[in-house]
Amino acid sequence: MLDDRSYIDEQIPNERQGLPIAEERNNKDVESKFWATYDEVSTGYDNDFLERANGDMGIILTFAGLFSAVNSTFIIGMQPNPAETTNVLLFHLIQMTANGTNTTNDISGLSSSTPYPSSTIWMQTLAYASLSFSVLAAFGAVLGKQW
Repeated sequence: MLDDRSYIDEQIPNERQGLPIAEERNNKDVESKFWATYDEVSTGYDNDFLERANGDMGIILTFAGLFSAVNSTFIIGMQPNPAETTNVLLFHLIQMTANGTNTTNDISGLSSSTPYPSSTIWMQTLAYASLSFSVLAAFGAVLGKQW
């Protein structure tokens, strides 16, 4: 009964517009098929894109982790040897003890920082900058995988 009522309700405006009901239903079928096909194709494309992006983020994470480990090793290798500073300070302490307490000891030669060549400073600056960018890339990849 309800179907008959909806059919009559559709028929009245269509007859006023001069469109046959079969032609209007055919147009709806074409639109329905178009959107169903569009949904299927776009879903497949989106899934492929997400799989590729997820794989790329995994590769970036692996590369950033390995690069950070190697870079950290080089940074540690470029640090000054603390044993040399300790040996110099011990040598001065021994000299002060050997000379006795009555002599004045010149400690102006002792400095807390030893001068480094500018090339060493530039190399360490670049190493720390590359480590920072590597960690930033890993952070971006983690955010990308989480999203």
